[in-house]
Amino acid sequence: MKLKDLGEFKFIDKIARGIRTSAKTVKGIGDDAAVLRYKRDRYLLFTTDMLVEGVHFHKSSRGYLIGTKAVSVNISDIAAMGGVPRFALISLGAPGSLDLGFVDDLYRGMRRVCRRFKIDLAGGDTVYSDKIVINIALLGEVEGRNLLLRSGAKENDSLFVTGFIGGSLKGRHLNFTPRLEEARFLARNFHIHSMIDISDGLLADLCHLLKESRKGAIIHESDIPISRSAGGFDSAVKDGEDFELIFSIAKTEERRLFERWPFSTRLSKIGEVCKRGRGLWLIRKDSKRERLKAAGYSHF
Repeated sequence: MKLKDLGEFKFIDKIARGIRTSAKTVKGIGDDAAVLRYKRDRYLLFTTDMLVEGVHFHKSSRGYLIGTKAVSVNISDIAAMGGVPRFALISLGAPGSLDLGFVDDLYRGMRRVCRRFKIDLAGGDTVYSDKIVINIALLGEVEGRNLLLRSGAKENDSLFVTGFIGGSLKGRHLNFTPRLEEARFLARNFHIHSMIDISDGLLADLCHLLKESRKGAIIHESDIPISRSAGGFDSAVKDGEDFELIFSIAKTEERRLFERWPFSTRLSKIGEVCKRGRGLWLIRKDSKRERLKAAGYSHF
Protein backbone atom coordinates (compact mmCIF):
# COMPACT_ATOMS: atom_id res chain seq x y z
CA MET A 1 0.00 0.00 0.00
CA LYS A 2 1.16 3.52 -0.81
CA LEU A 3 0.41 6.78 1.02
CA LYS A 4 -1.97 7.85 -1.74
CA ASP A 5 -3.96 4.65 -1.20
CA LEU A 6 -4.28 5.34 2.52
CA GLY A 7 -4.98 9.08 2.34
CA GLU A 8 -3.76 11.88 4.59
CA PHE A 9 -6.20 11.54 7.49
CA LYS A 10 -6.03 7.75 7.75
CA PHE A 11 -2.25 8.16 7.68
CA ILE A 12 -2.48 10.57 10.64
CA ASP A 13 -4.73 8.09 12.47
CA LYS A 14 -2.16 5.37 11.81
CA ILE A 15 0.62 7.51 13.30
CA ALA A 16 -1.52 8.42 16.31
CA ARG A 17 -2.21 4.76 17.15
CA GLY A 18 1.50 4.14 17.61
CA ILE A 19 2.20 7.11 19.90
CA ARG A 20 2.00 7.16 23.68
CA THR A 21 2.46 10.39 25.63
CA SER A 22 3.07 11.16 29.28
CA ALA A 23 0.73 13.04 31.61
CA LYS A 24 2.58 16.23 30.62
CA THR A 25 0.74 16.17 27.29
CA VAL A 26 -2.90 17.08 27.87
CA LYS A 27 -3.84 16.80 24.18
CA GLY A 28 -1.66 15.42 21.42
CA ILE A 29 -2.56 14.43 17.86
CA GLY A 30 -6.17 15.24 16.97
CA ASP A 31 -6.51 18.99 17.49
CA ASP A 32 -5.23 22.25 16.00
CA ALA A 33 -2.33 22.36 18.47
CA ALA A 34 -0.82 20.18 21.16
CA VAL A 35 -1.77 21.14 24.72
CA LEU A 36 1.05 20.82 27.28
CA ARG A 37 1.05 21.22 31.04
CA TYR A 38 2.73 24.47 32.05
CA LYS A 39 1.45 26.38 35.06
CA ARG A 40 -1.38 25.70 37.46
CA ASP A 41 -3.75 28.07 35.67
CA ARG A 42 -2.55 27.83 32.06
CA TYR A 43 -1.28 25.53 29.32
CA LEU A 44 1.33 25.77 26.60
CA LEU A 45 0.11 25.37 23.01
CA PHE A 46 2.50 23.94 20.42
CA THR A 47 1.78 23.82 16.69
CA THR A 48 3.69 23.50 13.43
CA ASP A 49 2.86 23.89 9.74
CA MET A 50 4.91 23.25 6.62
CA LEU A 51 4.48 25.13 3.34
CA VAL A 52 5.88 23.56 0.18
CA GLU A 53 6.46 25.24 -3.17
CA GLY A 54 4.01 23.95 -5.75
CA VAL A 55 1.56 22.76 -3.08
CA HIS A 56 0.84 25.74 -0.80
CA PHE A 57 2.26 28.50 -3.00
CA HIS A 58 3.99 29.13 -6.31
CA LYS A 59 7.38 30.75 -6.66
CA SER A 60 5.79 33.38 -8.90
CA SER A 61 3.89 34.70 -5.86
CA ARG A 62 5.46 37.53 -3.88
CA GLY A 63 7.88 36.32 -1.24
CA TYR A 64 6.36 38.81 1.17
CA LEU A 65 2.89 37.26 0.91
CA ILE A 66 4.27 33.74 1.22
CA GLY A 67 6.05 34.81 4.40
CA THR A 68 2.93 36.33 5.92
CA LYS A 69 0.97 33.17 5.13
CA ALA A 70 3.62 30.91 6.68
CA VAL A 71 3.27 32.59 10.07
CA SER A 72 -0.46 33.30 9.84
CA VAL A 73 -1.50 29.67 9.29
CA ASN A 74 0.19 28.77 12.58
CA ILE A 75 -1.44 31.68 14.41
CA SER A 76 -4.79 30.41 13.14
CA ASP A 77 -4.13 27.09 14.91
CA ILE A 78 -3.37 28.85 18.19
CA ALA A 79 -6.51 30.98 17.76
CA ALA A 80 -8.66 27.85 17.34
CA MET A 81 -7.44 26.71 20.77
CA GLY A 82 -8.44 30.01 22.42
CA GLY A 83 -4.81 30.96 23.02
CA VAL A 84 -2.16 33.59 22.31
CA PRO A 85 1.00 32.98 20.21
CA ARG A 86 4.34 33.77 21.87
CA PHE A 87 7.46 32.29 20.23
CA ALA A 88 8.28 31.05 16.72
CA LEU A 89 11.08 29.00 15.14
CA ILE A 90 11.45 29.27 11.36
CA SER A 91 13.10 26.59 9.20
CA LEU A 92 13.75 27.25 5.52
CA GLY A 93 14.73 24.77 2.83
CA ALA A 94 15.76 26.41 -0.45
CA PRO A 95 17.90 25.87 -3.57
CA GLY A 96 21.19 27.75 -3.70
CA SER A 97 20.03 29.46 -6.90
CA LEU A 98 17.14 31.21 -5.14
CA ASP A 99 17.32 35.00 -5.52
CA LEU A 100 18.36 36.69 -2.29
CA GLY A 101 15.78 39.45 -2.83
CA PHE A 102 13.01 36.82 -2.74
CA VAL A 103 14.38 35.47 0.54
CA ASP A 104 14.56 38.98 2.01
CA ASP A 105 10.92 39.57 1.07
CA LEU A 106 9.97 36.21 2.56
CA TYR A 107 11.48 37.05 5.93
CA ARG A 108 10.13 40.60 5.78
CA GLY A 109 6.61 39.16 5.55
CA MET A 110 7.24 36.76 8.43
CA ARG A 111 8.71 39.52 10.61
CA ARG A 112 5.76 41.81 9.92
CA VAL A 113 3.19 39.25 11.10
CA CYS A 114 5.29 38.44 14.16
CA ARG A 115 5.46 42.13 15.10
CA ARG A 116 1.73 42.58 14.63
CA PHE A 117 0.89 39.65 16.90
CA LYS A 118 3.77 40.24 19.34
CA ILE A 119 5.56 36.98 18.58
CA ASP A 120 9.27 36.57 19.28
CA LEU A 121 11.24 35.06 16.40
CA ALA A 122 13.52 32.93 18.53
CA GLY A 123 15.52 30.98 15.94
CA GLY A 124 15.23 28.26 13.33
CA ASP A 125 17.23 26.38 10.71
CA THR A 126 18.25 26.61 7.05
CA VAL A 127 19.00 23.71 4.69
CA TYR A 128 19.39 23.00 0.99
CA SER A 129 16.25 21.84 -0.84
CA ASP A 130 15.31 21.45 -4.51
CA LYS A 131 12.09 23.35 -3.77
CA ILE A 132 11.28 26.08 -1.28
CA VAL A 133 10.03 24.58 1.99
CA ILE A 134 9.05 26.71 4.98
CA ASN A 135 8.33 25.13 8.33
CA ILE A 136 7.29 27.13 11.39
CA ALA A 137 6.92 25.85 14.92
CA LEU A 138 4.85 28.18 17.09
CA LEU A 139 4.56 28.13 20.85
CA GLY A 140 1.63 29.83 22.58
CA GLU A 141 -0.26 29.75 25.83
CA VAL A 142 -3.84 29.72 27.03
CA GLU A 143 -5.55 30.08 30.38
CA GLY A 144 -7.02 26.82 31.60
CA ARG A 145 -10.54 28.27 31.67
CA ASN A 146 -10.23 29.50 28.05
CA LEU A 147 -8.87 26.35 26.41
CA LEU A 148 -10.95 25.34 23.37
CA LEU A 149 -10.86 21.87 21.79
CA ARG A 150 -12.51 20.16 18.86
CA SER A 151 -14.00 17.52 21.12
CA GLY A 152 -16.62 19.38 23.18
CA ALA A 153 -19.58 19.84 20.83
CA LYS A 154 -22.92 18.95 22.46
CA GLU A 155 -26.20 17.78 20.99
CA ASN A 156 -28.42 20.75 19.99
CA ASP A 157 -25.48 23.18 19.93
CA SER A 158 -25.62 25.88 17.28
CA LEU A 159 -22.81 25.84 14.71
CA PHE A 160 -21.24 29.14 13.71
CA VAL A 161 -18.58 30.22 11.23
CA THR A 162 -16.65 33.48 10.99
CA GLY A 163 -16.08 35.40 7.76
CA PHE A 164 -16.68 34.03 4.27
CA ILE A 165 -15.94 30.62 2.78
CA GLY A 166 -14.31 29.92 -0.59
CA GLY A 167 -12.13 31.83 -3.02
CA SER A 168 -8.83 30.67 -1.54
CA LEU A 169 -7.60 29.37 -4.92
CA LYS A 170 -7.91 32.90 -6.34
CA GLY A 171 -5.39 34.29 -3.88
CA ARG A 172 -7.20 34.66 -0.58
CA HIS A 173 -4.98 31.95 0.95
CA LEU A 174 -2.01 34.33 0.62
CA ASN A 175 -3.71 37.37 2.09
CA PHE A 176 -5.80 36.73 5.20
CA THR A 177 -5.85 37.74 8.84
CA PRO A 178 -5.97 34.91 11.40
CA ARG A 179 -9.03 35.26 13.64
CA LEU A 180 -7.02 35.58 16.84
CA GLU A 181 -8.94 38.53 18.33
CA GLU A 182 -12.29 36.95 17.51
CA ALA A 183 -11.29 33.62 19.08
CA ARG A 184 -9.99 35.30 22.23
CA PHE A 185 -13.23 37.27 22.55
CA LEU A 186 -15.26 34.09 22.24
CA ALA A 187 -13.12 32.16 24.70
CA ARG A 188 -13.22 34.92 27.31
CA ASN A 189 -16.89 35.84 27.09
CA PHE A 190 -18.81 32.69 26.13
CA HIS A 191 -18.90 29.01 26.91
CA ILE A 192 -17.69 27.75 23.54
CA HIS A 193 -18.09 23.98 23.46
CA SER A 194 -15.81 23.25 20.46
CA MET A 195 -13.76 25.07 17.83
CA ILE A 196 -11.57 24.38 14.78
CA ASP A 197 -10.03 26.53 12.06
CA ILE A 198 -10.79 25.88 8.39
CA SER A 199 -7.64 24.73 6.62
CA ASP A 200 -8.78 21.57 4.77
CA GLY A 201 -12.22 22.92 3.83
CA LEU A 202 -15.43 23.64 5.72
CA LEU A 203 -16.83 20.12 5.24
CA ALA A 204 -13.58 18.32 6.08
CA ASP A 205 -12.86 20.41 9.17
CA LEU A 206 -16.43 20.29 10.40
CA CYS A 207 -16.19 16.49 10.12
CA HIS A 208 -12.93 16.59 12.13
CA LEU A 209 -14.76 18.51 14.87
CA LEU A 210 -17.72 16.12 14.80
CA LYS A 211 -15.46 13.06 14.86
CA GLU A 212 -13.58 14.30 17.93
CA SER A 213 -16.88 15.27 19.60
CA ARG A 214 -18.62 12.03 18.55
CA LYS A 215 -21.56 13.94 17.13
CA GLY A 216 -23.42 14.57 13.87
CA ALA A 217 -24.73 17.83 12.41
CA ILE A 218 -27.20 19.45 10.06
CA ILE A 219 -26.05 22.49 8.07
CA HIS A 220 -28.03 24.76 5.75
CA GLU A 221 -26.77 25.80 2.33
CA SER A 222 -28.60 29.13 2.44
CA ASP A 223 -26.88 30.10 5.72
CA ILE A 224 -23.27 29.38 4.72
CA PRO A 225 -21.53 32.67 3.81
CA ILE A 226 -19.92 32.04 0.41
CA SER A 227 -17.27 34.45 -0.86
CA ARG A 228 -18.00 36.28 -4.11
CA SER A 229 -14.67 35.02 -5.44
CA ALA A 230 -15.61 31.36 -4.81
CA GLY A 231 -16.26 29.07 -7.77
CA GLY A 232 -19.70 28.02 -6.51
CA PHE A 233 -21.00 26.43 -3.32
CA ASP A 234 -19.56 22.94 -3.72
CA SER A 235 -16.00 24.10 -4.37
CA ALA A 236 -16.24 26.77 -1.66
CA VAL A 237 -16.92 24.22 1.08
CA LYS A 238 -14.18 21.83 -0.14
CA ASP A 239 -11.23 23.90 -1.40
CA GLY A 240 -9.81 24.74 2.02
CA GLU A 241 -7.36 27.36 3.28
CA ASP A 242 -10.09 29.79 4.35
CA PHE A 243 -8.60 30.02 7.87
CA GLU A 244 -11.93 31.01 9.37
CA LEU A 245 -13.28 29.49 12.58
CA ILE A 246 -16.06 26.94 13.05
CA PHE A 247 -17.40 26.70 16.60
CA SER A 248 -20.36 25.34 18.54
CA ILE A 249 -22.22 27.06 21.34
CA ALA A 250 -25.43 26.43 23.27
CA LYS A 251 -28.54 27.81 21.57
CA THR A 252 -29.36 29.74 24.73
CA GLU A 253 -26.29 31.93 24.11
CA GLU A 254 -27.08 32.78 20.48
CA ARG A 255 -28.84 36.08 21.13
CA ARG A 256 -26.19 37.37 23.50
CA LEU A 257 -23.48 36.37 21.02
CA PHE A 258 -25.02 38.40 18.20
CA GLU A 259 -25.70 41.36 20.50
CA ARG A 260 -22.17 41.50 21.86
CA TRP A 261 -20.20 40.67 18.69
CA PRO A 262 -17.86 43.70 18.35
CA PHE A 263 -16.08 42.86 15.07
CA SER A 264 -16.67 43.76 11.44
CA THR A 265 -15.92 40.08 10.70
CA ARG A 266 -19.14 38.40 9.63
CA LEU A 267 -20.66 35.89 12.04
CA SER A 268 -23.04 33.26 10.64
CA LYS A 269 -25.06 30.45 12.16
CA ILE A 270 -24.84 27.58 9.67
CA GLY A 271 -26.49 24.65 11.46
CA GLU A 272 -26.98 22.51 14.53
CA VAL A 273 -25.20 19.62 16.22
CA CYS A 274 -27.11 16.34 16.52
CA LYS A 275 -26.54 12.77 17.67
CA ARG A 276 -23.49 10.92 16.37
CA GLY A 277 -25.34 8.27 14.41
CA ARG A 278 -27.13 10.81 12.23
CA GLY A 279 -23.94 11.83 10.37
CA LEU A 280 -23.56 15.14 8.54
CA TRP A 281 -26.49 16.43 6.50
CA LEU A 282 -26.91 19.44 4.21
CA ILE A 283 -30.28 21.11 3.68
CA ARG A 284 -30.13 22.52 0.15
CA LYS A 285 -31.84 25.77 -0.84
CA ASP A 286 -34.67 23.76 -2.38
CA SER A 287 -35.15 22.03 1.01
CA LYS A 288 -33.76 18.69 -0.22
CA ARG A 289 -31.62 16.80 2.31
CA GLU A 290 -28.22 15.50 1.24
CA ARG A 291 -25.91 13.32 3.30
CA LEU A 292 -22.33 14.59 3.18
CA LYS A 293 -18.90 13.04 3.51
CA ALA A 294 -15.72 14.64 4.80
CA ALA A 295 -14.74 16.01 1.37
CA GLY A 296 -11.90 18.50 1.30
CA TYR A 297 -8.22 18.92 0.55
CA SER A 298 -5.98 15.92 1.19
CA HIS A 299 -2.22 15.83 0.61
CA PHE A 300 -2.14 12.18 -0.47
